[in-house]
Amino acid sequence: MSKHKYMVLFRNGPVSGGEGRPSPEQMQQMFAAYKTWMETFKGQIVDVGDKLKPGGKVVTAAGVADGPFVEVKELIGGYMIVSADDYDGAVEVVRACPAVHAPGAILEIRELMGAKM
Repeated sequence: MSKHKYMVLFRNGPVSGGEGRPSPEQMQQMFAAYKTWMETFKGQIVDVGDKLKPGGKVVTAAGVADGPFVEVKELIGGYMIVSADDYDGAVEVVRACPAVHAPGAILEIRELMGAKM
């Protein structure tokens, strides 16, 4: 059975007060958790992705504008691509990802059309 590919969008939702930057010790724990997660799911992580820079361009038939717009409450901050037999398998990989525990984190999973491995 061929596996499907899923894009995971990392959204940054509103964060309540008191959520500051992690300490160096917390950062080390987070990196260790990511390393363990990536090793556990290495056969299903097609592209670990990357963070996105805050600026960009919005292209429409009318022209090009700077974006994303500040009116957006949830900005896409990064992405990754995973492979799984179905959505349940993709959810299993994403729920285990340490990013799901970041303050305000929302991870959206979308299947790529026609992209089977």
